[in-house]
Parts: sequence; structure tokens; C-alpha cells
Amino acid sequence: MEDVHRTIGSLHRGGAKLQLDTTDLCFLVALRAQAERATVASFEDGVLVDVFEQVCDVTEPGAPNKRKRATHAIERLREQRLLARVDGAGLVRAGDYSITRLGAAIVDFFAGEEKLTRESLSLLTNILLSQLAEVRAAARQCDSAELWRSRVIEPLRITVADLVGGIERRQRGMDAQQEEIQAKIGDLLRHDWFGAIDACERLLDETATTLQELNQVLMRDTGLMLALLQEIEQAAATVDARDAEAAAHAVAEQVERVGAWGGERQRAWSEYYQYVQRYLRTVVRLDPQRALSQRLRDQLAGWMDRPFALCVAAVAPIRLLRELEARVERPPVERPRRPLDEALAVEAPDVAPEALEARVRALLADGVESLSALVRVLLPELPGHERFKAVGRIAELVAQDVRVPREIEREWVPVPAGIEIEDWALVPRGGA
Repeated sequence: MEDVHRTIGSLHRGGAKLQLDTTDLCFLVALRAQAERATVASFEDGVLVDVFEQVCDVTEPGAPNKRKRATHAIERLREQRLLARVDGAGLVRAGDYSITRLGAAIVDFFAGEEKLTRESLSLLTNILLSQLAEVRAAARQCDSAELWRSRVIEPLRITVADLVGGIERRQRGMDAQQEEIQAKIGDLLRHDWFGAIDACERLLDETATTLQELNQVLMRDTGLMLALLQEIEQAAATVDARDAEAAAHAVAEQVERVGAWGGERQRAWSEYYQYVQRYLRTVVRLDPQRALSQRLRDQLAGWMDRPFALCVAAVAPIRLLRELEARVERPPVERPRRPLDEALAVEAPDVAPEALEARVRALLADGVESLSALVRVLLPELPGHERFKAVGRIAELVAQDVRVPREIEREWVPVPAGIEIEDWALVPRGGA
């Protein structure tokens, strides 16, 4: 999202909101099922009313005026952009309606079971790698703006981005499943205490194995994806195709986010796994009948009526007889006081940075071809104690004035003063 503040302001001005009761949500789910069963893209007004009445018979059997309630429900869903009228008849006749992308997303969240598995992740990553390999091959052959747009930019923005988005959607389903498993473990411990140990451990082990397999696939394939995207960016940077470079960079950020998700979920589940195992070992197994925990709960509940405290008997310290050691009193460390009204020294301004900057720009204007060649000329002109620091300043000035082609590996070369630097090929801004 490029400008979140503008989006928030627009939503606030428009008064956007979502208010769905159970009947409205069931109505949306029934419409989606009707569309898939009948293979239709839109519904007539009468079909909507019939479906709402069927849903109402299940959710509110005794509700009166079901047709009127259906009209109000359709209007509510239209106002919240969950249904859209797709015909152009206006008030002349009854309209046709379709479920919007927002409505479909809500139905998929509640009714869909799309979650990330090793099989789905492997399939999607293999398709992604194949698509990226095709885009890379096209990027090496494109010689016009139209070819860059049709064969590189659009596939990156649409096909590849949608595949990465599919992985992210399944990740959200996996997150919801993990939350359900944690709630299920809590319910098992509340209702079956000692008997739930095996079931809890089985759920923990299954989820930990799934996450480990997913993380292995992500670690293997995200590196290959990022390498392909980097080659596409380099090809785009060579011919100054900024739109293609930006599209590849945006997809790379999505891929990095997918890889980061695997590591974060692995760490989070590892902490939860250790916490539950420690709880089962130290609490449930030591108190299978809940006798101790129940007595503690009762005592805490009745503390106001019968307060209690922990009493500890005083234990005499163990005496250790040691030989006396003579201590040498050392004077405290003090710093000599400086006069508060000390006269300020006048020093000439340091003009070395400006001189170095002017010298670098002059050599760049002369057409120096590499960073190492530039450094070899400048370092002998500087004092010995300033040369190491000057190398970093020279590199910073070079990066501001010229374009450095992106390369997977750069050679390290020696320069004067016993220093080795990573060599850059220098190309003027706007050059090939």
C-alpha cells in the first residue's frame, strides 16, 4: 500500500464500515454456494429473495415478513459493497446482483479451508520458479519498451505477484489453523486434564513437523527466487528500464516477506511447544487428579476470609573461618580539576573534506573507469593516518555521482597503504 494515510483518510470521509449479523453472513455463504452449484456469475432479484428465505428458515425459523427482511438485507449488503448490481436497468425492472471481491473474501475466510501445506507450497514455488525463469530469459532479449512491458513488467505484476499472493493467503489460513490448535489444546486440558496429555503432544508434534517442512521448502526456494529476481533487476538496470526494475523489486519484497513468515512461525511455535511440554511435565503429570491445583484455587478464592502467608524458619548462616588478610587502603581515583574559565583556542577550519570531494569529482569527470583506479590515484596524496577513513568517503562520493552496475560477485583488489577494496565498475548517470 503506497499511501496508507490517504487510504485511511478516504475510508474515514466515506464512513466505510462492516456490520454483519449471523443471518447476513449465512446469506452470503448460501449465495456463493448457489453460484458454484448453478455455475452463474449473477443472481436475479427473485433468486436473492428465495435464498434469503431459505437461510432465514434455518437461522430464524419464526421470523415474520421474510420477503421484507430479504429486501433490507440486500440493501445492507449493497451499502457495504458486499453485493453489487451489475445490470443497467436502474428502476425500470428488477436487477441482477453479484458478490463483490470483498464478499467473496469474507465467505472464503469462514467457509474455505485453504491453508498452507507442503504439497501446495511445493507446487506454487515450482510454478513461481518456472515463471521467473521465463521472465529472466525474456529480460535478456527485450530490446524495446513495448517488449519490456508485455514480457517482463506485466508478468511480474500480475502472474508472479498473484502466485506469491496465493502463498500469503495460504499462510494466513495456516495462522488461523495454528490458533485453532492452541484453543483446542486449551479445551483438552480444561475438560480431560490428565487424559489429554497424549492428544496435546500429538497435536504439537504434527504442527511442529508441518512447520519444519514448510520452512525447509521456503529456505530452499526463496533463495532461488531472489537470485532470479536479482538477475532480472540487473538486466533492467543495464538498459535503464526503471519500471521493470521496480516491478522485480516489489516481487522480491513479497518473496522476502514469505520467507520471513516461515522463520517467525517456526520460532513462535517452538516457544509455545516448550511452554506446553513444560506445563504437561511439571503440572499435569505431577497432579493427575487436580487435587493440588484445586486446593490452591480454593485457597486463593477464600483468601479474604482466611488469609494465609508463607512462613520460613530462620537458618543460622554457615561460618567459614578464613585467615586475616591485611588490606591496603588505596586512595580514590580522581581527575584533576580544569578551570571553568579556560580560554578557547582558535583553530583554522578543516578544508580537507572539501578538497577531497573536489578532487574526486574532477577524476570522475575525466572518465575514470573503476573505483580501484580512482583510489590508487587519490590515496598517495593523503597523509598515512587518514587513508583508511578516506576510502569510505571516496566510495560515498562515487555512489552519489555515478551509477554502479549490480553484479552478483565483485572482485577484491589491493590498493596503496595495504588496503583491499571491493572493485566497482563506474558508469555515468544515464549511460548504457
